[in-house]
Amino acid sequence: MTKKIPLIAHDLKKLYTGFLIAAVVLFAVTSILTEFNIFTLISNGDAFWSFLTEDFLLPALPKASRIPGVLSSVVVTLALAMSATTVAAILAFFVSLFGSEKVSPFPRFAKVVRGFATFLRNIPALVWAFILFSSLGIGTGVGFVALCITSFAFMVRAFVETMEDVSQDCVESLQAVGATFPQRVAQAILPSCLSGFLSWFLYCVEVNIRASTIVGMVGGGGVGLTLFSYIKSFQYDVALSIILLVAVMVIVVDQITARLRKEILK
Repeated sequence: MTKKIPLIAHDLKKLYTGFLIAAVVLFAVTSILTEFNIFTLISNGDAFWSFLTEDFLLPALPKASRIPGVLSSVVVTLALAMSATTVAAILAFFVSLFGSEKVSPFPRFAKVVRGFATFLRNIPALVWAFILFSSLGIGTGVGFVALCITSFAFMVRAFVETMEDVSQDCVESLQAVGATFPQRVAQAILPSCLSGFLSWFLYCVEVNIRASTIVGMVGGGGVGLTLFSYIKSFQYDVALSIILLVAVMVIVVDQITARLRKEILK
């Protein structure tokens, strides 16, 4: 009698089964807490599909007089993402020098810097936009500051990790011969970490292109605000055209930055 050889090890099978049971239990508990009912969702499916086919599809162009305004809002969104990321990257570079215990002239202060960056990073850009909306009002200033804060916090942590992963032999050698802190940064940190810094910068540009659209919908300016104005006026077919335009913009930027990152990391 031949012995069957299991495709999955018995221990792994038990582990997968446990994960599946835990996922089902978690879904049931969260459904009860949120009062989510999948049967209600299915029963209301006709209303969703009628909205999708009658109001949302097919995409329609805005009035000819408004097309230049839509295109200019797209340019504003791109400029907003690029400017916020650039300013945040410059600030993050200088702050991250004090966030790495191996590089900072004040190693005990490094944990405070990283903790502050972690705190800022855990607050989404959308929340920052709501907070700033009451003080700065509607406009690109809200979007710029919101994106700048979250990008700054993200890149501080990313730059610190990049510096921590680099060999410290060169830094220690320069320190042994009496090099100052700026000299150590210019001669050791920048040459070793510049490609990593640029890679994280380009990744942050990708993220901010998408985030700037969402932030714009709550008053941050750009194409997000234009999109929200069409949604509020129930012109869903025109809103779909703008959504597709944003999708194309994001895909193009993603492709460009991905290729640049590959070239940098070669």
